[in-house]
Amino acid sequence: MTTPPKPPQPDPRLFNGDLAPAPERTWGTYSIFALWMSDTHAISNYAFAASLFVLGLPAWEVFVALLAGITIVHWLMNRMGHAGHRTGVPYPVLARASWGVYGANIPALLRAVMAVAWYGIQTWLASTAVVLLTLQLAPGLEAYHHNSVLGLSTLGWVAFLVMWGLQAVLLTRGMEFIRKVQDFATGPVVWLVVLALAVYLVVKAGGDISLTRSLTGLSGPAQAKQSLIAVSLTVATFLTLVLNYADFARFTPDHRSYRRGNLIGLPVNFTAFAVVAVLVTAGTISVFGEAIYDPVKVIQKIDNPVVTVIGALAFIVATIGINVVANFVSPAYDFANLAPKHLNFKRGGMITAVLAIVVMPWKLYSSALVIQYFLGALGAFLGPLVAILLVDYHLVRRGRIDVDALFSADARGAYFYRRGYNPKAVAAFLPAAAVCAALALVPAFAVVAPFSWIFGMGLAGALYALLSRRERAAADAGPVPEGIIPSQVGAVVAEEPAASEEAGPLAPPVPVKGS
Repeated sequence: MTTPPKPPQPDPRLFNGDLAPAPERTWGTYSIFALWMSDTHAISNYAFAASLFVLGLPAWEVFVALLAGITIVHWLMNRMGHAGHRTGVPYPVLARASWGVYGANIPALLRAVMAVAWYGIQTWLASTAVVLLTLQLAPGLEAYHHNSVLGLSTLGWVAFLVMWGLQAVLLTRGMEFIRKVQDFATGPVVWLVVLALAVYLVVKAGGDISLTRSLTGLSGPAQAKQSLIAVSLTVATFLTLVLNYADFARFTPDHRSYRRGNLIGLPVNFTAFAVVAVLVTAGTISVFGEAIYDPVKVIQKIDNPVVTVIGALAFIVATIGINVVANFVSPAYDFANLAPKHLNFKRGGMITAVLAIVVMPWKLYSSALVIQYFLGALGAFLGPLVAILLVDYHLVRRGRIDVDALFSADARGAYFYRRGYNPKAVAAFLPAAAVCAALALVPAFAVVAPFSWIFGMGLAGALYALLSRRERAAADAGPVPEGIIPSQVGAVVAEEPAASEEAGPLAPPVPVKGS
């Protein structure tokens, strides 16, 4: 009797258990919905919707613009979710198909650098709420809030490190623990607080809230222009998560799970949250005599210690939620992809957390120059990166990915290209990123700056499709397959005995059980 051949061993320079195809796929519809609650229930998204109303768009037009933008995002998420679900691998591994097994570190590091900066900024912003909460409960600590050590007061440092430590404990517990926290805490709790604010202000205003009036008397053409900008900026805001959505879709058991979760969590939930944000903002005009589009300031205006404490805690939780989804998971995988033999998801996550202190995010955030030119330029790269991944998967390869070859450093491998780099991806990315960055940052192009991602995405996608026309012609015709791609690499992981994290590259991945 012949012994069946063992599955091929993945290259340890490209493989560990966390980067392997997901062994368990149990992130159901609710978990994906909760993922989007965690991300969309951010103070920044609330303020964005409210600011459109304050600028002069009637409330109904705010809803229409945001619904149009988030519908585009929903379409993009489903396209990227298709690739993540079928391959079962995280974003930096999926990127190896288009960039090469080593070249994928280029888009992975671009995403990681941006995520580290924003992870630090969001942690610091949450710590300012901790400071306010502390001073509300213990006013005697005010004396520790007036000195400066590297730009932060003593109380500011304590609050920042407390937030940093809480997140580190949460985030290094793995994806299953993250799922449980987002399912039952970060998303729902903010809904409760914001709905309570809306009810309170509508009652206080006696129902005297207009959803059709422009606060500034903005003209029709000006309203149309502002609406188009709102649509574009909504999409641009979510491009980071479009890029690495495979990190989450890989854990879904079927296409229906991520599609339904995306539908409820994006067009439905995001628009509903925007409705409530505008209602609260309109209510502040009637109740306080001014438009307040920062929910934390609304809570402070109510001037009730209990309300202040509950509200501050809610928005601290919300900030943790968006940090987990948008700024932690991706760089944890991205750094692990650099040296899989030595770095796994948890270690990549700790690198992210440590770097978030080193960059001193309060200094980054206080510098308009840094925000505009550093983070703005990195953001301009997102459109081209998204385009290359989607065009490669859906148009060039028609969904035919050899998952095992993603973990092979053999020079004859399907994704080795030239020394592990795909020159076609680089050739498509560089000019598109340059055009996108110029449109976003050069003052002469200010009129089209909010739409820069469209030019970058279109140019990169067209160039990559043109350069890859031979591969496209060789691909099988017909629709993109729906079934999960079988992988012998997954079998290697399944056959390995349970081991500690120190066991090396074949230590089993964090199990994802659940909803």
